[in-house]
Amino acid sequence: MSIETDAAHTPGGLALPAGNLRGPLAFAIGCFLIWGLAYGLLDVLNKHFQETLSISQADSSWLQIAYFGAYLLLSLPAGMLLNARGYKFGIVSGLCVTAIGALLFIPAANAGAFLPFVGSMFVLAAGLCVLETAADTYVNVLGDPAKASQRLNLAQSFNALGVFIGPMIGGAVFFSPTTTEALGGATRSIQIVYGLIAVAVLLFAAVVWRARLPETGLADHGESVAGDTPAKPHAPKGLSQQPHFIAGVVTQALYIGAQVGIGAYFINLVTHNWQDLTSQQGAYMLSLAAIGYLVGRFAATGLLLKVKPRALLTTYGVINVILTLIVSAGIDKVSPIALIAVFFFMSTMFATIFALGTTGLGASTKKASSLMVMAIGGGVLLPWPMGKLADLYGANIAFLLPAACFAVVAWYGWKGAGLGLKTEAS
Repeated sequence: MSIETDAAHTPGGLALPAGNLRGPLAFAIGCFLIWGLAYGLLDVLNKHFQETLSISQADSSWLQIAYFGAYLLLSLPAGMLLNARGYKFGIVSGLCVTAIGALLFIPAANAGAFLPFVGSMFVLAAGLCVLETAADTYVNVLGDPAKASQRLNLAQSFNALGVFIGPMIGGAVFFSPTTTEALGGATRSIQIVYGLIAVAVLLFAAVVWRARLPETGLADHGESVAGDTPAKPHAPKGLSQQPHFIAGVVTQALYIGAQVGIGAYFINLVTHNWQDLTSQQGAYMLSLAAIGYLVGRFAATGLLLKVKPRALLTTYGVINVILTLIVSAGIDKVSPIALIAVFFFMSTMFATIFALGTTGLGASTKKASSLMVMAIGGGVLLPWPMGKLADLYGANIAFLLPAACFAVVAWYGWKGAGLGLKTEAS
């Protein structure tokens, strides 16, 4: 995929050749891999603590609530930090706080209680929130605005790689009695995994700090999305007067809620609907689903060269409504397979909603991007009610809630992303 553009501009107005953008884009993409790994481990920990700490499905959702609650509370401050100090400072500070959160898992494991893990997860996610606010926005503006959806889908492909690696590590370590014993027990295994993550993140932060990351100008960014050509320039409006942006934030929140709920109860669902399937095998199936997510991201990057983002989003949304209804039907082996397929069609949703929602905003792109990242806080919406439904009526019924969210995603691609925007043929 090309990231060519005429030039990028530093705050001082110096033009940068298009080829010079590849290095900064590579560093930004590295950030996507890190928070993909952290998120992939999150869903495995949910099931792990149900078993080792004897907590209910609803109570285990507090891990997800802490993780995405950090996004809800800190995205706006992260956006302010980004505006004040720039992309490089935002990325490095996000990495450092993430490492601190990972290190807090060491004393949390010694405590042997659930609440310290929830607190550690909140700190880790606070760092990821700053990191993602900076990296998502940076990738969005680092090149031709018309190719923002393609760049974000490419970057999110590496996020999906991290999501794949996370359950593989979690399944091999947390659900393997042999490995757990070799590492010194359940407590020690958590300390080792998160200690190594902290070290790796700090090393990457040091590399980024020494790298040259240009602060690209935003005044001319966000004026188009692949496949849509905006009308002639008009006086800028406040974000509250941009209905496509407002609808995008709401849709993003509901989509993330669906994604988080699906991941949180994936292992519960597949072990319930596949006879004799163990939790470790369920974790490996989650990694298999993450492969579909990864393949879907790369596929979407290619499809967006020929298909308009709105059409792709609408189609994928409708397909996932159908698939989650099949999951909720509780059909032996069929429902788990349908749930794995859901991941492929979720793959492009975040990046496409992000790009569509922030198009046409010009100098307001940074602020809009921080609000769009804040919508990741929508991850707090579904885990607890899905867990409660699962406790009362079984895991399958809980998946009716994601089905409703995917219906909203389909609507946004069909109608919502065009609200208030006038296009004309190029």
